[in-house]
Amino acid sequence: MNTLAAGDKAPAFTLPDQDNNPVNLTDFAGKKVLVYFYPKAMTPGCTVQAQNLRDSKTALDDKNVVVLGISPDAVKRLPKFIEKEGLNFTLLSDEDHAVADAFGVWGPKKFMGKEYDGIHRLSFLIDEHGTVEHVFNKFKTKDHHQVVLDYLEG
Repeated sequence: MNTLAAGDKAPAFTLPDQDNNPVNLTDFAGKKVLVYFYPKAMTPGCTVQAQNLRDSKTALDDKNVVVLGISPDAVKRLPKFIEKEGLNFTLLSDEDHAVADAFGVWGPKKFMGKEYDGIHRLSFLIDEHGTVEHVFNKFKTKDHHQVVLDYLEG
């Protein structure tokens, strides 16, 4: 895994959103974008992380930050997650994990003694010009939103 770092140019990407519409990172030029990678919709940790980002939307809007959640889930799973949790931001499907690879968040993981490849839960704040401003790599799912907000308050 070769994870992007602050100062790196964010890889250009286009992924389908929860409505199967293409979303490009360049669609958000002039805004900051929080690209957060999560392993699987509707699992406990991913749900808490998403709920807290949902509840932080006003504070993030005030800082000109758009949230994009990316997982290897199929598009058809994403609307269920949004509806069930009342999410107010865009979820993107990266089924072949090409974008996760480009950001350096796809790689070996261990869970209950088994090793497998999957998404590492990292978030990237992309600045208005498409450069990685900050990488969030040390947080608990329940605190992710606060770590991001604390950084933005800087």
